[in-house]
Amino acid sequence: MKYILTLSLFFSLTIFSQNNQQLDEVIVSDSKINVPFSKNFRSIEIISSSDIIKSGASNIIDLLQQSVGLDIRRRGAGGVQADLYIRGGGFDQTLLLLDGMKMDDSQTGHHTLNMLIPIELIERVEIIKGPAARIFGQNAFNGAINIVTKSAYKTRKGEFSAFLNNISGGSFGNFKYSVRGNISKDNYKGLINYSREKSNGYRYNTDYKTDNLFLKSSLSKNNPNTIVLATLSNRKFGANGFYASPDATDQYEETQTSLIGIYSRYSSGNLIIKPKIYWRRNQDEYIYVRSDPSIYRNLHKTNKISAEVNFNYISSIGNTGFGIDFSNVSISSNNLGNHKRSITSLYVNHIFSLINEKLTLSPGISFSYFSDLSSNSFPGIDLGYNVSEKIKLYGNFGKTFRIPTYTDLYYSDRTTIGNSELEPESAVSTEFGFKYNSSIFILKAAVFSRESKNIIDYVKNNESDLWQATNIRSLKTNGFETDLIFNFKNATNLKLGYAILEDDTYVSNINFSKYSLNSLKHNFISKISFKYSKKLSQNFVFRYAERSDKTNYRIFDSNIIYKPFNDGGEFYLNLNNIFDEYYWETNLVQMPGQNFILGYRLSIW
Repeated sequence: MKYILTLSLFFSLTIFSQNNQQLDEVIVSDSKINVPFSKNFRSIEIISSSDIIKSGASNIIDLLQQSVGLDIRRRGAGGVQADLYIRGGGFDQTLLLLDGMKMDDSQTGHHTLNMLIPIELIERVEIIKGPAARIFGQNAFNGAINIVTKSAYKTRKGEFSAFLNNISGGSFGNFKYSVRGNISKDNYKGLINYSREKSNGYRYNTDYKTDNLFLKSSLSKNNPNTIVLATLSNRKFGANGFYASPDATDQYEETQTSLIGIYSRYSSGNLIIKPKIYWRRNQDEYIYVRSDPSIYRNLHKTNKISAEVNFNYISSIGNTGFGIDFSNVSISSNNLGNHKRSITSLYVNHIFSLINEKLTLSPGISFSYFSDLSSNSFPGIDLGYNVSEKIKLYGNFGKTFRIPTYTDLYYSDRTTIGNSELEPESAVSTEFGFKYNSSIFILKAAVFSRESKNIIDYVKNNESDLWQATNIRSLKTNGFETDLIFNFKNATNLKLGYAILEDDTYVSNINFSKYSLNSLKHNFISKISFKYSKKLSQNFVFRYAERSDKTNYRIFDSNIIYKPFNDGGEFYLNLNNIFDEYYWETNLVQMPGQNFILGYRLSIW
């Protein structure tokens, strides 16, 4: 902790500026109601495209690591396998969306981050902390993250361009390139991007190769604006110690994740209609011994087809959002069997103001029907009070739940067995927060509490028994988060963030528990940027993490950006784990030591 205090004191003396003026214009999609960021009364963080460049992150997974309150537990480098946690809990309890399309996987939460969209294609990231089930449905247990992708940039009519968008290389034989094409003609705009990244690995059997194909086109004529998005992510990687135990050094995995979606927006007077249809497919092949698949091999294929329509109506009594969502989910697996499930979800949410618009209330409720499980409803309410133009108070209350994955229900191997009788997990969450926004600095702070029931764990009574999935655990989580940003008119930028989490768990009449909680108890993040000249800048990121089991680590990264040309093209050097910290984030998988990436990217990146 002394390192944290030292850095905090040093950085607090630094004068800097932070460009936040564009955030007020962002329409946050957490409520599915057109609410500007500045008028939203929830714990929401927006990571803009400029923030992404300053972060020095090579992928979305490394980027999310830099947000306080998020716990991204990586296995290996390159974002090949990682689990996403918000404010503790489990990796199955956070929902990821891509342009508003839900990327949850019915097999397991391990595949939440499989769609590895190249970071150069991300316009912004919306992080919604706290219960979001009444809007997004099940699995938004602890929060949701929406990745908003870039569209084709404007060109002269009929102009088509193709170029090498990003190229880099670095430690462990790392090599990455991205090729982009762009067309603009009349009312049509289109973007196509192909990227590849590969590495020899930082230790035995940690090599990887990832490919991504991304297409996005938009057709706008008069009122409607219709967008078609298609993307395919293919990953092949050595999984040394990733899953079974640290001694399982020869594991191997391949995943293929694809998404095809069409969505649009229509407006007529005070009514906005947003229809959407999409298909997500995931294939996961796991091999216990890479050189001999016959020893043990799993092959899972999941499909999800969804259609939804959301309405937003503005009237004299406020802003009303309502919608309906139909989904068909299926899995075909040599281990889990073949299963199908249909889901129907309804929601309604209303925003209105009182006391000369100082007090804002937003009650809502959602209902979900599952063809093979119990149905659930989850109400909630958000409220905010503008003490002044600078000071805002807010609070929210919500009920949420998570249905078991097919792995929870049906998995079977020599040591582990699922449980087809599992009940959904449920929780009640509350949060109270404070926001201060002035021309000098921004301060955000929040306290939150979550009481969870029927938490799924793998347990047994005797050492010789099989591990079995069971609704055994009750959990109470309390936490505090704060972010501090100063705003001075010079070229230096600084942000400080801290979070503390306390878990109080109770398990009865069980001798052995497989998944003991190991939440991120203390989390401190500082970011500072220096602009030495018009062409040269440098950014630093420091992360301190301490888990419930008392293990801790300190990671110090930096990136240097040099812009030699007037067109905005730039060279960059990313320095990661500068002090060569020995650490792991999950499953005793050693993370890479000191390493670097050197590259060049275009200005439209």
